[in-house]
Amino acid sequence: MRKRLLVMSFAVIAMITTGTPALAIRGGTEAPAPYSFSGSLQRPDSPREDGHTCGVTLVAPSWAVTAGHCTKNNPSLAQVGRPKNWTVRLGTTDAGSGGEVIEVERFITYSPYPVHEGDIGLLKLKKPAKTKPVALPSARPADGTKTRILGWGMTCDRRAPECYPKKLREADTVVQPASACDGIYADRELCVGALDGSVAATNMDSGGPGLVRDGGRWVIAGVVSGAGGDDRPVMYTDVHYFKGWIDDVVTGRLNPPDTPVPNLEGAASLGGCSASVVRTGKTKNNDPALLLTNGHCVPERPAPGQTLEDVAMKLTVTIGDRQGYLQAKAQTTRLVSATMTGTDTALFELDQTYAQLKAKGVKVFTLSGRSAKPGERVDIISSGNGNRFACTIDAVVPHLREEGYTQDNAYRYDPECGPSHGGSGSPIVLRDGVTIVGVHSTGNDSGEQCTANNPCEVAADGTVSAHQGARYGQQVKHLAAGAPAPKPGRPQPQAAPRRLNDATIATSSA
Repeated sequence: MRKRLLVMSFAVIAMITTGTPALAIRGGTEAPAPYSFSGSLQRPDSPREDGHTCGVTLVAPSWAVTAGHCTKNNPSLAQVGRPKNWTVRLGTTDAGSGGEVIEVERFITYSPYPVHEGDIGLLKLKKPAKTKPVALPSARPADGTKTRILGWGMTCDRRAPECYPKKLREADTVVQPASACDGIYADRELCVGALDGSVAATNMDSGGPGLVRDGGRWVIAGVVSGAGGDDRPVMYTDVHYFKGWIDDVVTGRLNPPDTPVPNLEGAASLGGCSASVVRTGKTKNNDPALLLTNGHCVPERPAPGQTLEDVAMKLTVTIGDRQGYLQAKAQTTRLVSATMTGTDTALFELDQTYAQLKAKGVKVFTLSGRSAKPGERVDIISSGNGNRFACTIDAVVPHLREEGYTQDNAYRYDPECGPSHGGSGSPIVLRDGVTIVGVHSTGNDSGEQCTANNPCEVAADGTVSAHQGARYGQQVKHLAAGAPAPKPGRPQPQAAPRRLNDATIATSSA
């Protein structure tokens, strides 16, 4: 599968890395001087201190081009929208200082399916840049054309400060035949880099330019889209293919309306899963806040029959506002409890109190002590899917099995309810908008019985059935009484695993 060269921030904040250790612009060196038209897209949901997420290139005084998946990577998944606190920094070799910093007023993505239809997007700046834009190409570059690539991509294959370069890097390479890149859309993409991948763009170089010479000037031939395989060149979106669309947007001939977005207030992200900040009947305003998600979202999943308790664990959490933009960041400090046996839930303690999060405007949900009933209407609020699903509880399934795990009294939603992969851990909320009665967990993708991503239902009489397309959630009423908090200043021992029954639930991320 194609790998986009971007650390997915907020909606899917899990790292997407190449299979081998990476160097920023692998095979490159630090750029001795800035490129006035080239810069960094900087967002508050970036894992980096300097805010860098993607490369950008100025193509008109008030417009910069980047990869489509860089503009669309907000939880609402809007194709056109007005971002919150996005900026571009142009004309510097340092992603964290210098150059010209301009706020982004609007983003316009070419397609809602950027990889399949065109991975390109435009950023409208709130004021014209002082510098001169780069030239657009008059033709597609031929195979073998010398190309200079730029970026602030990662210097190693883990999300850590030492892997984020401050200085812009560059390398000279060539346009390769399309056959050298696995999964390329040859009509609208370029294959750029060394054949063995030794000179190529890497993670967080997405959107950065591939430049070619036209006489005495630079021309932007492509923008980084994604890698088609390990030790391979990288796919770049062919700017010439989309030149007409760029011209239409920049001149105002094409001015699409903003995409309507659902209410995503309170949707949180933890790794590749969705989550929510919750409180119980025992919590107080000055207590550390609790975060709810699935047990299968814990980095080391509980084994069948196991409950993990009081485990020190530091993970990054992002929490969104109504439009899905970053409202607050937090860190988990410990895993309070997690199990995939009988249900699929995990409860984390955060490094901030309810009072502190409330001061930042974060929405906090309440865990219910009751189950939802068949026929009851609920909302599933998913940061990973960028959607708020209006659903009905279709049935309460006695047992659900998947890949050797079992859950009890699982919710099955109505057939029109569509949370999918990335939606794991999303809260199932009553129509009051506050009360959580469950957490989304899994779904049957292909109709198989009891395999990964294909849970099967087990009736009270032992009859086994599979329902392709069905989606399932877990109950949380066992958490409503609240987990005991550790006493300050005292180390908390890790409890021995408790056997609840033979099995656990889905290991999939539905």
